[in-house]
Amino acid sequence: MLHINEVKKMSGVSVRTLRYYDKIELLKPVSKTQGGHRLYSSNELKKLQQIQFLKSIGFQLSQIKMMLEAEEWDWSISLMKQLSYVLSEKEHLSKIEVNLRELINGIAIDGEEFRIKNIMSLYNRDSKEVLTFDKDELSIKNVEVLEKIPNMASSDPDSLEWIALLGQIKKHMHLGYRDTRIQNIINRMDVKKGEDFGEEDAFLDKFWDIRISPEESEKYNLYPVDQEVLRFLDKAYVYYISRKSESL
Repeated sequence: MLHINEVKKMSGVSVRTLRYYDKIELLKPVSKTQGGHRLYSSNELKKLQQIQFLKSIGFQLSQIKMMLEAEEWDWSISLMKQLSYVLSEKEHLSKIEVNLRELINGIAIDGEEFRIKNIMSLYNRDSKEVLTFDKDELSIKNVEVLEKIPNMASSDPDSLEWIALLGQIKKHMHLGYRDTRIQNIINRMDVKKGEDFGEEDAFLDKFWDIRISPEESEKYNLYPVDQEVLRFLDKAYVYYISRKSESL
């Protein structure tokens, strides 16, 4: 016979949990000592292992009790149902992951100004389908360029750099778009634009028209960036290009 404390050491299951299993008649001890301590045989230890395994793949204790007590149980149906449930939960958790990444990256852009309205904007966007970009309509030369568009739900280095650059722009807007710090950020954006998008100038022009329009941005399910920031960015880039042209 195995004392309850021995079962605890061998299985890693707490004494409190073993007592609870006894209470709900999921795992009854064989007997008790004179002092009232529960005793288990090797059969109960094996059953405990089965319980722990079924718990690890997501079954509830009430389900496990029925499964182990039934003389005939359709394990195939139970496992298929459990798999379906797990896949559903996986999809749900994936959506939560996307929302969390967007919120974290949104804070990187908006800083202390990130408010509940931003969260609600993301919540309202969640039910919309992301529209695909028409290759001909947007003058796309290589469709692979679409993968380079910054994604607020992504953790890839390229997206995170674009997000960080936009966050820096917003943080230092008070300096004015001609300020050296702002122009240095714009310079990095321009270099990165060449690195990521190459000869896709026509596409970028049309994409910017979508980005700068609140209605078009919503239509394409883009992350809601403040119009003030976008207008500032536009002015800063025009100024950057004009200075670049003068230097040439």
